[in-house]
Amino acid sequence: MIKPLVAQTKRLGTMGNLGGFGGLFDMGALNYQDPVLVATTDGVGTKLKIAIELNQHHTIGQDLVAMCVNDLIVQGAEPLFFLDYFATSKLSLPLATEVIKGITQACQESGCSLIGGETAEMPGIYHQSDYDLAGFAVGVVERSKLLPKNTICEGDIIIALPSSGVHSNGFSLVRHLVHHHDISYHNPAPFFPSRSLGDVLLTPTHIYVKSCLEAFKTNLIKGLAHITGGGLLDNIPRILPSNLTAYIDTQSWTIPSVFKWLKKIGNIDPMEMVQVFNCGIGMICLANQTDYPILKEIFAKHHQETFIIGKIGQRNSSNAPVVFNDFKESWAI
Repeated sequence: MIKPLVAQTKRLGTMGNLGGFGGLFDMGALNYQDPVLVATTDGVGTKLKIAIELNQHHTIGQDLVAMCVNDLIVQGAEPLFFLDYFATSKLSLPLATEVIKGITQACQESGCSLIGGETAEMPGIYHQSDYDLAGFAVGVVERSKLLPKNTICEGDIIIALPSSGVHSNGFSLVRHLVHHHDISYHNPAPFFPSRSLGDVLLTPTHIYVKSCLEAFKTNLIKGLAHITGGGLLDNIPRILPSNLTAYIDTQSWTIPSVFKWLKKIGNIDPMEMVQVFNCGIGMICLANQTDYPILKEIFAKHHQETFIIGKIGQRNSSNAPVVFNDFKESWAI
């Protein structure tokens, strides 16, 4: 049932078929002069619990792939291949096929090949309809093109690429709040009545691969940060030199309603919100201010919205790596 889906993800370098003890990939088929391999692994976390409760599994596969390939591109790497791990109590073929279908569709969108994986039945570990997922991706980049670059400096702008929703982080807190307030995932979302709460929360993680790979060709991008666990507060410093700070204007973008709702029902401090959730920003890009029009046009060709949310400045002894201005107005409902 899986093989026809996997066949659709074949790309240059793919070798063999499913069924071997390991997946094969021919690096020699690619035109790289001084290649560096980049490897990532990730999961979907407790977002799975919502998918299981709603018996809605077609988007989870995209979450799994996105969490891995988005981590590849922040180092400038082109995704090459992907492997998945699916573990459950007792295998349901329709459920597993639905998940794998989502994985293969996301692999196609990312330009990488699904070359293998593992399906495990473990009734002593998982119970009833529970299952878990892990993903593994490998990409490649020319050594000279690795990100972040050592040219990040004071005055660079912080370009934001919007998220599609909560993505795949912070769901333990989301589920706690929903349970605490006795809210059903089947009910209309209080902030989006035309869709159920569960449907909104299961919106899959956006994949930024194609637009970013195109933007890389300009050599204008100095650094990228995937806004995952740790939010804006913890992920941006991962690409900054120790002498620089990211100054962010919280009024420069509209925080999506789902995050405002979560903040309100949880009475969550704004600084905790930007450390747990992406708050509407799935990826940030650092570049010279004068290069923004070129990058904006490239991203727009891929229907990728961009906006400037701040600048890079010098860090002094009293500054944190990320500094936000007043949150009050931006979180108003």
